[in-house]
Amino acid sequence: MNFAPNLYCDVFAAFIFYVLYLTLRNTRWRCFYTSRCSKKKISWYRVDPQTGKLALQGNVPVPGEPSVQGVDPSRRFLYAAIRSTGQLCSFRIDPQSGQLEHLHTINTGLEDPAYMATDHMGRYLITPYYASGKVTVYAIGDDGAAREPPLSSVYTAPHAHGFAIDQSNRYAFVPHTCPGNSVWQLTFADGILQSNTPPRVEFDREVGPRHLHIHPDNGCAYSVNEQDNSVTAYRFDPASGTLTPFQTLSTVPGDYQGGACARMELHPSGRFLYATNRGHDSLAGFRIYPQSGALKSIGQFPTEQNPRSFHFDPQGRFLYAAGESNDRLRAYRLDDQSGALDPLHTYETGHVPWWVQVVEPG
Repeated sequence: MNFAPNLYCDVFAAFIFYVLYLTLRNTRWRCFYTSRCSKKKISWYRVDPQTGKLALQGNVPVPGEPSVQGVDPSRRFLYAAIRSTGQLCSFRIDPQSGQLEHLHTINTGLEDPAYMATDHMGRYLITPYYASGKVTVYAIGDDGAAREPPLSSVYTAPHAHGFAIDQSNRYAFVPHTCPGNSVWQLTFADGILQSNTPPRVEFDREVGPRHLHIHPDNGCAYSVNEQDNSVTAYRFDPASGTLTPFQTLSTVPGDYQGGACARMELHPSGRFLYATNRGHDSLAGFRIYPQSGALKSIGQFPTEQNPRSFHFDPQGRFLYAAGESNDRLRAYRLDDQSGALDPLHTYETGHVPWWVQVVEPG
């Protein structure tokens, strides 16, 4: 019997299905959320997946000045911290409209939450606190809400500023800006954080690691360094859960003095890394070499004033960066070959856009 015609039909059908999937994926709507710190609200927008344009949909009131945000792996829940009170708010993302439905608010009693993230399973919400130097872990219930009491609350050092967890969900890292000036290395199991060995990655000068991300494929991690205006690449040992720095590059031109880095993100493709330069008012871009994980600068791209936060759309076609000091947001188209950013649109955001996040609701 000749099965070749049937095989060709199956392959052709699979190809058509894949093309349809990509078409639907690229045309599915997304939501853009921004924490408007002084207005005590989170604004949400619809994102046009073809043009990158934003359309304001509404505002969600919160009990204080919203700062950082996090989203669970299923993209069904958003978490927002209240800078002035230390509260942690849980929201459900409406899959049809993107509207946020408040679920629960935790009163932590801690000041100035600096970052929010869930573990890779979406079971725990982890938050470092800048003022107190603590990191808390709260369990996330079946309804998507993080609830008391904390499963873990560990003291690291002043100016805890970020959090990252490896793909195995077993090792965690907390970067600290100066005077902490270190990356704390922790084990993570069942929501409990404990010190790893060695407990810290330390530096011989004041660099001030602020945010850190672990690359999903190349065995490396990267931090943006606030006081040093730089990014650092690390080797990640998956057996011990420890980091070893091997490269540091400046985020600003060599003749520039002053300023401070803020947020850093890996491009969804894993081929580029970007970091914001406050003062220099730019986004620094870097190419990531796939084999070595080493970085190469692709230059700086102008932003609005004092860019604290930025984010990509899920396919990495567009980037959105907020100017904290002039209350404006700039959208860019990203060249997927060079990594260069081409300005597209500018939006008035209202006073103090502290954090931005793009989500494709699950």
